[in-house]
Amino acid sequence: MNGDPRSDRPRLGPKASEDEAFEVSQSRPRGLTLRALMPNAITAAALCSGLTGIRFAISGQWGLAVFAIILAGLLDGLDGRIARMLNAQSRFGAELDSLADSLSFGTAPAIIIYLWSLQDMARLGWFAALAFAICCALRLARFNAQIDIDEQPHKSAGFLTGIPAPVGAGLAFLPFYCWMATGLELFRDPLLVGPWLAVIAVLMISNLATMSWASLRPRRTVRLELLAFVALLFAALLIEPWWTLVAICLGYLVSLPYGWMRYAKIKRQRAARPAA
Repeated sequence: MNGDPRSDRPRLGPKASEDEAFEVSQSRPRGLTLRALMPNAITAAALCSGLTGIRFAISGQWGLAVFAIILAGLLDGLDGRIARMLNAQSRFGAELDSLADSLSFGTAPAIIIYLWSLQDMARLGWFAALAFAICCALRLARFNAQIDIDEQPHKSAGFLTGIPAPVGAGLAFLPFYCWMATGLELFRDPLLVGPWLAVIAVLMISNLATMSWASLRPRRTVRLELLAFVALLFAALLIEPWWTLVAICLGYLVSLPYGWMRYAKIKRQRAARPAA
């Protein structure tokens, strides 16, 4: 024991998802090591990808702009896992990851959607874009503030609080996916896009329990079928990317009520244990 109360706190690193546990280190952080460069480089690449989406949007290359945000989400899912594989978690990585998430999944999507649709309704459209970017930053700040809190009912049950920032960014582009898939200008209407963006912003900072990857444990009897499904989903993304993205978004939205009901059941079971 070194008498430093900070020595018992978890050493943080780039996170792939908010439900992953952090390892506890009894030694003090000694700065950025060489092996920590790889996960942090991936985080920096995700940040560059998200910000490059803004550049594509300014030039009217909407498909590339959205692809850049999706690529940032994929990179965000890798940095934390690589950091844990290399045992390279650090406070620096945690802070860099949160900053990258705020810019790539909050600021960049808000600007892209504003340039694509909401600028036709300049004032109200900008307020909707601001609401999305601010709510994304608030969500990440709440996550960072709760890292050292032991009592987290949602997390202990395998759930998240609200929808994660990368998922929120993907859902925010649902009208764009529909527009690309159908060619209908209806999906570009600011009166549709603005309220939708506001709804996703509220869901990100809500206290609703949502499903996490940690809570998904398929049975052994269906794992081969699941692998086949993932392979077909990847093929669908190559052949019909926009319709596939629409289907993924709708599937996630359908899972939200299921997650709420499942957590409510777990909550009732926990409440019944002291009485029993």
